Amino acid sequence: MNRLKVGIIGSGNIGTDLMYKIERCDFLEMKVMVGIDSKSEGLERAKSRGYETIDTGINGLMEKIDLVDIVFDATTAYAHRLHSEKLIAAGKKVIDLTPAAIGPFAVPSVNLTEHFEASNVNMVTCGGQATIPLVHAINRIIDVEYAEIIATVASKSAGPGTRANIDEFTRTTSKAIEQVGGAKKGKAIIILNPAEPPVIMRDTVHVLVTEEGHEESIISSIKSMVEDVQKYVPGYRLRGEPQIDGKKISVFVEVEGAGDFFPPYSGNLDIMTAAAAKVANELAKHLLTSKV
Repeated sequence: MNRLKVGIIGSGNIGTDLMYKIERCDFLEMKVMVGIDSKSEGLERAKSRGYETIDTGINGLMEKIDLVDIVFDATTAYAHRLHSEKLIAAGKKVIDLTPAAIGPFAVPSVNLTEHFEASNVNMVTCGGQATIPLVHAINRIIDVEYAEIIATVASKSAGPGTRANIDEFTRTTSKAIEQVGGAKKGKAIIILNPAEPPVIMRDTVHVLVTEEGHEESIISSIKSMVEDVQKYVPGYRLRGEPQIDGKKISVFVEVEGAGDFFPPYSGNLDIMTAAAAKVANELAKHLLTSKV
């Protein structure tokens, strides 16, 4: 089976977890892991699995750019701006796991095939991947005036890249709630919970819709969407029935990770990497099919 060659920039938590997801994809071939710390666990794991490793960042990758067709960026929003410019100039497809939001937003269960022609697609944020499908599920039944999401993740699962991107997280997620979820106004909040033992990722969605009613259709749409997300994130599930009070709707979900690299409580890592792998695999399938 033909596959497209893949590189990952960022050998931290997200990049390392993503490596394992890529290994299970039908149309992707893991080739190179890129970092800036030669002793990072991500680079060591990649090397032990037989992949090329580069410890000089984007500049080192550009010297071996023919190794890759698709590049995932799992660094920071600030660094991604430079990375994207160089990679696109070299004719590579870029999957952005930072909140830089240079390219269009991709949420697999909502708009999986919409941006195959884009050079750079953005995976929003962990909170966005967990909640935007639910906002969209409601909005396809009745117009959403306002949507507010609260993402709670274990402090232990938030690495330095995540912590450096908190401001971008709120801005990018809010924008994607509107552009992909369909809400007229969106707001995002993230909470890093230091509890011991670490808590599983949990997300709350509150929306205000334009009119009352349609309760059965709304609940059916939400449950159908949850099933769609579970196809690529098996640990995604509702916590109880959606609550409808007039024009206000509240939905509660949790995300258990697959445990590929980090423990299962790190659903915030898992949903990002699983969504990114899903988008890239479908993109690769599309590109390979179009060449035939």
